[in-house]
Amino acid sequence: MKLVLTAALLACAPVAALAQNAPATAAAPAPAAAPAPAAKFSADTPIETLFANEGAKAVLVADGLGDIDKHPAYEQFKAMSFRAIQPFSEGKLTDEMLAKLDADLAKVK
Repeated sequence: MKLVLTAALLACAPVAALAQNAPATAAAPAPAAAPAPAAKFSADTPIETLFANEGAKAVLVADGLGDIDKHPAYEQFKAMSFRAIQPFSEGKLTDEMLAKLDADLAKVK
């Protein structure tokens, strides 16, 4: 039995060695990246992204949401958007508030 396994192993060894010696093909150059579009903010933008932008943060303050980063659970929901946390807000984030937030954030350059 050992002889059969050894013979099978030796039979495969040259094939594996040849496979490693194949010439490497050159990778195709990546296409040039298009310039990044200007940031567009909305109620669907992650909260931490909004707080990272001074203009968006000013909108949050003006719309009464500027202190949400002081919430005890902020670290748990900062990657979510206001629209995503609305169902968990117990009615504190209304559809009207989100519509106003969308309109105000759309003006941020």
